[in-house]
Amino acid sequence: MKTIRIGLVLALLSTQALGQAVLPKKTMKLAETQAALLLEQVPQAAQAKPAPSGKPALVSPRTLTPTGELVLVASRDWTSGFFPGYLWLLAEATGQEKWRTAAKAYTANIEPEKTNATTHDMGFKVYCSFGTGYRLTQDAAYRAVILESARTLSTRFNSKVGALRSWDHHRDTWGYPVIIDNMLNLELLFAATRLSGDSSFYKIAVSHANTTLRNHFRPDFSSYHVVDYDTLTGQVVKKTTHQGFANESAWARGQAWALYGYTMCYRETKNKAYLTQAENVAGFLLNHPNLPKDLIPYWDLNAPSIPNEPRDASAGAVMASALYELSTYTANGALYRSKADKMMSSLTKHYTAKPGGSRGFLLLHSTGSKPANSEVDVPLIYADYYFMEALLRRKNLGPVNSLSKR
Repeated sequence: MKTIRIGLVLALLSTQALGQAVLPKKTMKLAETQAALLLEQVPQAAQAKPAPSGKPALVSPRTLTPTGELVLVASRDWTSGFFPGYLWLLAEATGQEKWRTAAKAYTANIEPEKTNATTHDMGFKVYCSFGTGYRLTQDAAYRAVILESARTLSTRFNSKVGALRSWDHHRDTWGYPVIIDNMLNLELLFAATRLSGDSSFYKIAVSHANTTLRNHFRPDFSSYHVVDYDTLTGQVVKKTTHQGFANESAWARGQAWALYGYTMCYRETKNKAYLTQAENVAGFLLNHPNLPKDLIPYWDLNAPSIPNEPRDASAGAVMASALYELSTYTANGALYRSKADKMMSSLTKHYTAKPGGSRGFLLLHSTGSKPANSEVDVPLIYADYYFMEALLRRKNLGPVNSLSKR
C-alpha cells in the first residue's frame, strides 16, 4: 500500500510538472502566431491609412479601434517602443533569428526620439526598444542612442522640485505635473550611468524616486496618479488623477507602475527604502478587498460599479512581472512568486486572444483611460510587452532570493 501511495504521489507531481512545462510552451506558440500576424498587419494598415501629409510616419501598433481596426502610432507616442521591445523578448524566448531581425527593423523606427525633449516617456519608448536590444546584442550604436536619450530626458529635471516633469500638456490644469508612471522611465537613467560612468543620470533618478516616495503615496501605500508642484518653492500644489476614477481612488495601472518602479529602483541602488516601499505597495494590492479572485484588477480598485467594471490586463501583466523580480529580493519571495504565477495563469487562460484573432495582439481586456472612454476592454501593446517580460522572468527564476536581474 505504501508503495502504491508513493507511486501515486510521484505520478501526481510528474503530471503537475508536465502541466507547468506545457502551459508556457502553448503560450509561446500562441505568442509567435500572434506576432507573425501583427507583423503582417502593421505594414498593411500603414499603407491603407497612412499618416496625413506633413505628419510623422506611423511605425508601431498600439491597440484596436472599437470596430477592430489596427491603430498605429508615430515614434513620438509613448507606446511606440513596446512592439520592438516585445519582438526582442520574443527573440530571447525562442532564440529564433526572424524575431531578432524584425526587432531590429522596428527598433530603428524609434531612434528619432533620442532628441525629443518634449516628453518624459523616453524610458518607455527608448529603453524598452533600444535598451532591451542592447542587453541582447551589445550593439554600440544602441548604446549611443541610450546615452543620448538619457541626456535628453535629463533636461526635464527641475532641481527645486527634485523630479522630472511628466507632461507638457494641460498647462491650464497643472503647473509642474509628475505622474507615477514616470518611475519606469528612471531605468533609462540608471542604465546610462552604468554605460557611461556619468553619475549625473543616477543622481537625477534617485532624486525623482525620493520625491515621488515622499509625496505620491497615501498612508495605505496606494498612489496618487498626478502630483503637481510649484517650481518656485518645490512644494506640492495638489494631488489628483487623470486616468483614475477619482483623486483619492487607486487607479490600478498606477499602482502597478509604483510596484514595478520601486522594485527596479531597489535593484539599481540597493536602497532598502525602495524595497520596503515595493513590499508595501505589493501588500496594498494583494490584500485589497476589491482585487478579484483571479488577481487581474479592475481598471480602478475603487471604481463605483465593481464587479461590473472593466478589467485591466495590462495592470495585471505589469504587476506579475514586478512581483517576479521582487520575489528575488525579499523574505516574502515565495508569496510574491505564487501570486505572480496565479496572475499569469489567469492571463493565459482567460485573457489571451484566439490564434489568428485580434489582428495579432496577444492579451485582451485591457483598459487605457476609462474616464476618457478611450481604449476600454481592448488589447494594448504594452500589456503584451509586460506579459512576455513576466514569462521570461518566471522562466529564469532560480531559488527565491537568488536572482538580481533576469
